[in-house]
Amino acid sequence: MTTKAWGAHAGDKPLQSLDIARRAPGAHDVQIEIAWCGVCHSDLHTVRSEWPGTLYPCVPGHEIVGHVSAVGSAVTGFKVGDTVGVGCLVGSCRHCGSCAEGLEQYCENGFVGTYNGPTNDAPGHTFGGYSQRIVVDQHFVLRVSHRTEQLAAVAPLLCAGITTYSPLRHWNAGPGKKVGIAGIGGLGHMGIKIAHAMGAYTVAFTSSESKRQDALDLGADEVVISRDTAQMKAQAGSFDLILDTVAASHNLDAYSSLLKRDGSLVLLGVPAQPHPTPNIGSLIFHRRAIAGSLIGGLAQTQEMLDFCAQHGIVSEIEIIRAQDVDAAYQRMLRSDVKYRFVIDIASLSG
Repeated sequence: MTTKAWGAHAGDKPLQSLDIARRAPGAHDVQIEIAWCGVCHSDLHTVRSEWPGTLYPCVPGHEIVGHVSAVGSAVTGFKVGDTVGVGCLVGSCRHCGSCAEGLEQYCENGFVGTYNGPTNDAPGHTFGGYSQRIVVDQHFVLRVSHRTEQLAAVAPLLCAGITTYSPLRHWNAGPGKKVGIAGIGGLGHMGIKIAHAMGAYTVAFTSSESKRQDALDLGADEVVISRDTAQMKAQAGSFDLILDTVAASHNLDAYSSLLKRDGSLVLLGVPAQPHPTPNIGSLIFHRRAIAGSLIGGLAQTQEMLDFCAQHGIVSEIEIIRAQDVDAAYQRMLRSDVKYRFVIDIASLSG
């Protein structure tokens, strides 16, 4: 099938309208007409070859919400008309230890990304959600139960939502736990909402006083200005868990020193330059940990979507046309968005 899409032919070229090929649904496939696709920083880095290995033409997008338009003969969990989502993964080996545990994001043989991943379909790599439709194996399709008017704001849950939900669940955020969220951007604002809904005492860290009320409105119980030494010192040794969503190189000691014994600082942002070496003594003498976390597996991503639907959680978004993505990328670089852009895929036909 020929499908309209929005993508780039080179890292130094603007995105433009493309005609791409989608396979006909196989026995286990679900064909989805895409309604909304979120815009992630990963899209920008990949399209512009700021990360190695970009394959062109590149059609990004891994925060997809749409409706089923066809299913293969062996599909059992979905039917035409269902509202569904697709996140960052469309394939994995399905048999390694990680996959067997439902941790496809850590597939030991390499997962297949929703875009720029290896595939047998021409041209040899996957095309993402900046397109009118996609065909995905049913194992990697997710049910969406949010209300129709929320669907655009559901799209970023497929990346930003699960990226914060997964470590919050793994490190047992909940009642009686004090959880910090460093950075109030696309990831951080979801972390605040989800940690609060889990029942944790949630503290937002921001470098800007102007974001204090925003953080409180998102559900933070307390806001700390990270540039204020006195405010930071007052929090020392009090956190069970801190999610660090900041993608720029910074001093990790500023946050690890706030952890209790056995507390964990979990890094979610990947900086272009390495972080300064942390104070190892502070970790050893308090049995503190610095860890990292990726997205979640398919089962956990479904759990996250159901949790968010139950608690009325969606992302804070600004809807744009496909034709405005390059401008949106520039605004993302200036942190000029609250908090995620979402493409109205209907704009591809206009």
